Amino acid sequence: MNADRCGKGGGRATARFAYGQDVSERSGTRDGPVRACWSCHGQTAASAVFCPTCGVVLPPAVLDHFAHFDLARGYDIDLVELDRRYFAAQRQLHPDRFATKSATERAHSLAHATDLNRAYETLKDPLRRAVYLLELAGIDVTGETKTSADPTLLAEVMERREALADATSPSELAAVVGAAEAEAERCRTGLSPAFAAADWARAAQLTLRYTYLARLLDEARARRGRPASPPAFAAAPK
Repeated sequence: MNADRCGKGGGRATARFAYGQDVSERSGTRDGPVRACWSCHGQTAASAVFCPTCGVVLPPAVLDHFAHFDLARGYDIDLVELDRRYFAAQRQLHPDRFATKSATERAHSLAHATDLNRAYETLKDPLRRAVYLLELAGIDVTGETKTSADPTLLAEVMERREALADATSPSELAAVVGAAEAEAERCRTGLSPAFAAADWARAAQLTLRYTYLARLLDEARARRGRPASPPAFAAAPK
């Protein structure tokens, strides 16, 4: 699929899909689920964005984040291509393009834009993308009890938080940040082969550690902007 083929849409004269396919390719006349257009009641593909008959915006289909951009489901994605497909889709479906359309079309375009934004924000971030892929596999790594269930990770959490709490100078804080960034990068690079091999246990382990490191880095970077206060960072690990 060539993302450059995404049409601008937004009116009844142009009926295309946001994800890079002409309606003639997925009009609902071939095999696959179909639905009726809310306006003309014509037959459309279940994943269609615009009605191929009358061109109105259809309600969003239930799609995973990868399907919004016609991307294969996986951890390794082309971020440049993701950007290109996202902005092409947004040009078609931005609510401003439908300001003079019916209230129904305005509502549907807003719903599409919201879904696209959510999908894009998730896929462009390596940690959120990993968490999402695990969710699609039925694995939840977001619960607060996950860290405490792993004694090794719990010990690391406590050690790094103590180091952050004890850092009283810019150089000490920089050392904590640098070490955490290096470990976060190891997690990120390790996720690629884990997901490629469908090694869900390893992917979950790395994602959980990556989540903790990202949280620690957020706290450390926020601390750079205010005077050091070690007691405020001496809380028990999450």
